[in-house]
Amino acid sequence: MKKSYPFFAREGWPFIAGSLAISITITYAWGWFWASPWWLVAIFCIQFFRDPTRKLEAGPNDVVCPADGKVIFVGKMKDPYLDREVAKISVFMNVFNVHSNKSPVKGVIKKRWYRSGSFINAAFDKAAEENEQNALWIKTENNLDITCVQIAGLVARRILCYVEEGDTLEPGQRYGFIRFGSRVDLYLPEGTVMKASIGDTVKSGLDILAVLPEKAA
Repeated sequence: MKKSYPFFAREGWPFIAGSLAISITITYAWGWFWASPWWLVAIFCIQFFRDPTRKLEAGPNDVVCPADGKVIFVGKMKDPYLDREVAKISVFMNVFNVHSNKSPVKGVIKKRWYRSGSFINAAFDKAAEENEQNALWIKTENNLDITCVQIAGLVARRILCYVEEGDTLEPGQRYGFIRFGSRVDLYLPEGTVMKASIGDTVKSGLDILAVLPEKAA
């Protein structure tokens, strides 16, 4: 059962409250002209940290989109965490996307890796090798292995992940957040049928990116 969460992500409450407080204070002290830049900051924080609830309709083998954004890679690749040849799909989030991350499948977290690193533009291929990242190895009920990787971007400065090894995730369940621009990579087993294409605009917890095989090869 997915946990409920507020429309504005808790990760953003200090930013929203702080920018609003400064905006209101400057407005009363010096007027709208001097406060206008801070109101723009407050509006940006409000839109950035929104986290709308979405009604999920997914089949048992569907791979749910883990992040809002644009699909920037679909193809074959080596999974650097489980050392296997897989199908890979990458979703890039800009600063105007919802940055809450959702589980792509139902399964148990077998392992979690965190690696510090650089802050290269997440749209570049080398970001997957050099940037700060947090990866989850998820084992599905059909014994399929899914690797889901949060990657920091050029502006992003903190990856947040709220699950640990042994936890069970439901498809579309909120498990993390990345602040200010980033991407999520999915490494999917051979036999996966891709539904998304490069250039597609997708939404987390709503769109279906791929369909998994019935069982492991």
